[in-house]
Amino acid sequence: MAPIRNARTIFHSVPTGYPIPGKTTLYDDTKIIDIENTPLNGGFILKTLVLSVDPYLRNRMCDPNDKSYAWPFTLGEPLISHGVGVVVRSENAKAQVGSHVYGLMCHQEYNVFKDLESEGLMIIENKEGLPWSVYVGAAGMPGKTAYFAWKEYSKAKKGEVAFVTTGGGPVGSFVIQLAKLDGLK
Repeated sequence: MAPIRNARTIFHSVPTGYPIPGKTTLYDDTKIIDIENTPLNGGFILKTLVLSVDPYLRNRMCDPNDKSYAWPFTLGEPLISHGVGVVVRSENAKAQVGSHVYGLMCHQEYNVFKDLESEGLMIIENKEGLPWSVYVGAAGMPGKTAYFAWKEYSKAKKGEVAFVTTGGGPVGSFVIQLAKLDGLK
């Protein structure tokens, strides 16, 4: 197989307001990857299937000197967020070709990883046949954040009213559903 495109979304400039595609981020399709000959050194190549584009990514589009709860993106480098990919080549026994992997990955078509553990990645099975996008939504970071926060911090009781200030976002909308499941209004 000849080298193929490895397009990516680059963090290009720190926005002062809303991010502007083409200014804050750039689509770069000049990179290539040789799937068969890229040195893996015991690692694997992951083809990106889905990536999360969550509101918290805006907070990562900051100056590296600004204080933030999330580390900043690096200018000139791809955006990074949770995603799901499929292993297309591997020299790693734990990441077999065809395995699906969840974790933080660059916004590009293919990523090369050293291993699962040090990269914070995990193999996922989809026995239910769900769309892979569910793993970056309800079964991913937003769903897990909502579930664990609701179960740990909510002292609400059945019949009470739950007020969620961020109900329009991915985490807040899941909190609302969990509150409904627990019998809240």
